Amino acid sequence: MFYFSNFSAVKLSEMKKIDAIIRKSLFDEVRDALHQVNVYFFSYWDVTGVGHEKKGKVYRGVHYSTSDIQRRYLSIVVNDDFVEPTINAILKAGKTGEVGDGKIFVTHVEEAYRIRTGESGGLTLK
Repeated sequence: MFYFSNFSAVKLSEMKKIDAIIRKSLFDEVRDALHQVNVYFFSYWDVTGVGHEKKGKVYRGVHYSTSDIQRRYLSIVVNDDFVEPTINAILKAGKTGEVGDGKIFVTHVEEAYRIRTGESGGLTLK
């Protein structure tokens, strides 16, 4: 995307959307790690997923399914120069080394708009 100002073209940063599914128990650590790399705004919500794990657990005589997994879903849109630091922060803070640590997905964002001002593009992320 190019922005023309005073007849000179200025290349604006491309944007990516990073979706991460992490353990709920590590949300505070991941949030703090994102803040350390200057990613302060993102959306999140609690989700339940079904994983590959087929075993169940018994606790106090009650059988619990471990295939229904409680997770936290993060949705983050960043300029290209923040993609690698954002992913590294999530990987480092969200890793236990056990099955079920989660997944990260990165997709291209065509456009973004700031509703209040009507601005568009990567400038809306600042």
